[in-house]
Amino acid sequence: MSASKRKNLNKMEVDQKDDDSSSSEESEDEIHPDAYTGNEEVQIDFEGRTPVDPDTQGISQLLQRLFLRAHINCNQMADLIIAQNHVGSVICQVDDDELESETDDNMVEEGTVFGITSVLNLSAKKDQPSVSQLRTYLLDRAKSHASEAALEQLSYLLDNEEQPHLGFLINERFINIPAQICVPLFENLKMEIDHAKTKQMKFNFGTLLLLVKFFRKQAKKGQPAEDIYTNDEDELLSERAKFSFEWSVASECDSGMSGDWLEGDAVMTPYRKLLALDAKQFPQLIKDIQSYINK
Repeated sequence: MSASKRKNLNKMEVDQKDDDSSSSEESEDEIHPDAYTGNEEVQIDFEGRTPVDPDTQGISQLLQRLFLRAHINCNQMADLIIAQNHVGSVICQVDDDELESETDDNMVEEGTVFGITSVLNLSAKKDQPSVSQLRTYLLDRAKSHASEAALEQLSYLLDNEEQPHLGFLINERFINIPAQICVPLFENLKMEIDHAKTKQMKFNFGTLLLLVKFFRKQAKKGQPAEDIYTNDEDELLSERAKFSFEWSVASECDSGMSGDWLEGDAVMTPYRKLLALDAKQFPQLIKDIQSYINK
């Protein structure tokens, strides 16, 4: 596949609105002075395309948001993703002089990578430094936070070198990019994996591991705790996982990410969750995600 080939994505909008529609009806003395009361909408046309060398830094930054302070070489992992120029996509702003854009040129830096959807072979690439670090990271977290059954299953998957292999699914994007964008990205990834397998390339996966981000809203005033996923589709995938385990990353985040909450707000604690997905069910999962996010 040509590195310049565009992959079809629907036109998306980044919508940054105040979630509380009733806020405009509140009196000024009831609104916290630090609360956001604006109503901004930025319209951007996105395209999915094959990752190329200039995308290294952008992909690395997205990975760093996922792994936080983990000892994982995100730059080297980004290079591995780009080297698979036949599999995976990055989300970028459409660069077309013929299209009129309402976006302020100063708001979006040229060449910004808004998201990455790809997969790495944790079995075949285990000797690569970043993959070895990722394997150690996941196993260490499992030893500390997973059930005995989940730890046993993960250890088996990591130790097994026979095909089908173990894959690490990457599905990262900027917050507020609509979840609908993941469907064509996943569909493209599935087609590219299938094409790679016809060429006897090492993309025959039995299980896909996916590390997802969510916040846990603490129980307050009789309300139960609530989990809010950064990517909406991850909630459905969590329900379909063969096994999973989670851990808090509050100690690994700066104050801006872990929550410098206004007085009266429920505390939101950042978490990570590792999902083990059946690779054979990936096509059906894509269909289910489409139905789920279109409700």
